[in-house]
Amino acid sequence: MTTITLFHGSPHEEVTPAFGLGNDKHDYGRGFYLTESVGLAKEWAVCRPDESNGWVHRYELDLEDLRILDFQQHNVLAWLAELMKHRSAADSKRYRMLAAKFIEAYGIDTSGYGVIKGWRANASYFYIAKEFVRDNVDVDILEELLSLGGLGIQYCIKSEVAYSRLQEVESDLTAVSYDEFNEKYNRRDIEARANMRRLIDSDANKVTNVFSTLL
Repeated sequence: MTTITLFHGSPHEEVTPAFGLGNDKHDYGRGFYLTESVGLAKEWAVCRPDESNGWVHRYELDLEDLRILDFQQHNVLAWLAELMKHRSAADSKRYRMLAAKFIEAYGIDTSGYGVIKGWRANASYFYIAKEFVRDNVDVDILEELLSLGGLGIQYCIKSEVAYSRLQEVESDLTAVSYDEFNEKYNRRDIEARANMRRLIDSDANKVTNVFSTLL
């Protein structure tokens, strides 16, 4: 049996993961989101600007016989296509038309997977996405941009079987200080955007293989 430890950052002290719950507009759609990094979980627990302290819940996930889709093992375009299914990077007619074609060309059918693993699309991701759909970013620097973004890797529990394999370690519930970890969250985002802006403005960004040319 292969078991991994995961953490869920939340503003709520009591959390009950359940199949079918969640928001369709989250990165990978409806599901329960966790990370292997307790530090990132603490930041995500207090990322809302409401000055409320948060909580980190620890879970054990039994991976035996679970199908896991790991976007790190696929082209970054597949990850972007998955995000486009659930989150809009622009509200223009051009984007809506091209996004549908992009999803058809690069998207992966995730319906048969119990768990999805991949980058978390935080605020700095949307900076990348907006520049990408405006044809300002060459696909050759996309992966480097993501690494600069410090997005962190998250797991999304999708299937009923996967939920049944997830168990909380209630004795390890941890309180999170808003003042300490919200500042870390914001600082990470500010630094990420500055680093990404430098790369986008550099000669490495050829602006040749761009969003509209990939279709």
